[in-house]
Amino acid sequence: MSSQGVPRGAVLAVVHEPVALSPGGPLVLELRGPLGPADAETVAARLAQRHRAFGVALDSHRPGHHTLRLTPPAAGGLAALPADLLADLLAPPPPGGEILPVTGHQQTLLRAALTPAGTSTGTGGSSDGGDGGGVEQLYWDWSGPFDVARFAAAWQSVVDRECVLRACFDWVAAPRLVLHARAEADIAVCSPAAVTWPQLLRRDRARGFALHRPGLLRLTLLAAEPGGGGGAAPPRVLLTYHPALLDERGVHLLLREFYRAYAAGGVLPGGERRPDLRDHARWLAGQDTTAARQFWARAVPPPRAATRPGRPGGATGQSGPGLLDTRLRAPETFRLRSWAALRGAAESSALHLVWALLLYRAAGVSGPLPVSFGVQLSGRDIALPGAAGIPGLLDSPLPMTVTVDPAAPLASLLHQVRDALLDLAAYPWASAETIRAWAPRPPAAPAPAAGTGPVAGPGPVAGPAAGLGPGAVAGPVAGVGPLCGAGSTLVRFDGPLVLPKVLRSELAAQGVHADTPRSAAGAAGGPVTLAARHDTAGGLVLGLFYDRAQLADEDAAALHSQCVRLLRALPGFRQAQASAGQLLDLLARAATPRMARPVPPVPPAPHPALTVLRPGHPHADVICLVTAPGVPAGSYDLFVRGHRGPEEIVAVHGDGAPGVLPAVLHQASGPGRRLVLCGCGPGGRAAYELAQRTPHAPGMVSAVVMTGIGDAAASASALARGVRSVLAPPP
Repeated sequence: MSSQGVPRGAVLAVVHEPVALSPGGPLVLELRGPLGPADAETVAARLAQRHRAFGVALDSHRPGHHTLRLTPPAAGGLAALPADLLADLLAPPPPGGEILPVTGHQQTLLRAALTPAGTSTGTGGSSDGGDGGGVEQLYWDWSGPFDVARFAAAWQSVVDRECVLRACFDWVAAPRLVLHARAEADIAVCSPAAVTWPQLLRRDRARGFALHRPGLLRLTLLAAEPGGGGGAAPPRVLLTYHPALLDERGVHLLLREFYRAYAAGGVLPGGERRPDLRDHARWLAGQDTTAARQFWARAVPPPRAATRPGRPGGATGQSGPGLLDTRLRAPETFRLRSWAALRGAAESSALHLVWALLLYRAAGVSGPLPVSFGVQLSGRDIALPGAAGIPGLLDSPLPMTVTVDPAAPLASLLHQVRDALLDLAAYPWASAETIRAWAPRPPAAPAPAAGTGPVAGPGPVAGPAAGLGPGAVAGPVAGVGPLCGAGSTLVRFDGPLVLPKVLRSELAAQGVHADTPRSAAGAAGGPVTLAARHDTAGGLVLGLFYDRAQLADEDAAALHSQCVRLLRALPGFRQAQASAGQLLDLLARAATPRMARPVPPVPPAPHPALTVLRPGHPHADVICLVTAPGVPAGSYDLFVRGHRGPEEIVAVHGDGAPGVLPAVLHQASGPGRRLVLCGCGPGGRAAYELAQRTPHAPGMVSAVVMTGIGDAAASASALARGVRSVLAPPP
């Protein structure tokens, strides 16, 4: 929450008393926070504009205390707030800003960033609240004269022009992208005497991002070594971005704009880019999904498809991301491209063919077998004018499934992967989330016995547990193979994105050579990613990104070398009768790589119905903190440590059974004792819905305190402000 009169980083608290409503009566909420009357009027006007079915009335008592009355539609007679209205209330857009929905692959990445494995707080399992987790890093050496002030001004000019660099996320009730009207370029300068390059990479990766703040791209300059000279290292630029906001092609588009600004003295001519993310969101919302649903109903990977490039092995004993690079020389690349072209396919299809063979070989079977792996589509080859120039997260990994028959001709397999890619290219806006929803449902499984827990299925997560709103998928569809998830690999072919010749000439006239950025080993989105791109000399560079906990360095090197070996040999198979098995025979004496055995998902331990965080006075009121994925990490711990009242503080999980609240009420039993349900971010929504879906809750819960999303300190402060207004309301 930010405005002209609100401190940066402040979080709004909303208090709701769940009393029984008369038909057509208003829902009354108290706004508690650093809101002046003008700010509160802005919030109310925004709600009235976006939710016209509701009547909106505001009474301002004093700065920091306002009463909002929301009258539901007379025909509906709603007694609960819709999720989108709740999101607009707890996280109103900034002045001049806009809100976009988060869908598809971006929603998957956001969920992964908010719920990293093994992360919890001391309050009983609240997930990470947005420190960003995985990041991606690109770097390059600066060649030529370097002006730090001009560098910073050029990037600020790009930030002012590109709305994606002024974007952040909100996940209070539904995943949303928040576009701010203004943001500052995040640029830091380091001395090589203070930090080495490997240290800088590690520190920057560990720093992550605060996903609720704009500016999910930053730059760090490692200055030139003092003294200069011919042997001194030049300045090096590290660009770090969050993969939930940008894909690599989007980053290269931003780099092109930066160089334009730098060549022009630090100012990028023109206004904001259009089309941009807003136009893409409108285009996406207007798509007819009928044909896509029909296609994916028959094209989902079968459960027996081979997806792993290594045979099952033991633990690797290693951890962290790994990266290997190998280059095919320009003549080798030309021969590979010519071989594919003579058979009516592109160079990328040759790469997909080889990867399919490696998956087949690792399966250790004979005869035909389906294999499946993800392919990355740019998402910019769509019927939206100017889409090719939109920076953002438009790409999406989609599963490609082909059948490998070692006795069939190589050309047949080449045509399979080519045709499969053409089919996928018709729906680049699809994602694993939507494909799971469209996949055919298997016959319903018998209901589990009492106490065994729910059966994983394709439906939405019950209640607010996911913290990402409707459509969140609990798990893979039974009977359907991996859909570009943790068990599948990814092949990415990055097309060349070179600077325009005129721009390169302008930079060269100023003594600046724009070097091609290189990738550092970033966040592993799966066990293995094979990334291909062309270098400036026309050679094909193959990068293997891998999770060292699943694929040891030695096995990764073997897999990488075998892939390169098959690619180099492929142009030699000119005969029409040449079979896939003959190409695989080249690896007959090579050991098959091994991967750590896949660990079956372990059902989460059942949450205790109630956890007492602080006993309090036996006859005092009870404060109940509701946990859910996406609650800002550490916020509840700070609240518990900072609370000075006599109240007992307990915690429950928002995804608990409906009977969890009566257990808390039993804890709060006693004459005069009150129960206050509280939550930060998605925990606030969980608290509200918990009160709504519990029988007779209006007479049992004194109040519900909900807050927006901020850092731990701001969230805890907002929660404390709302709780104080309930327990000791001012006169």
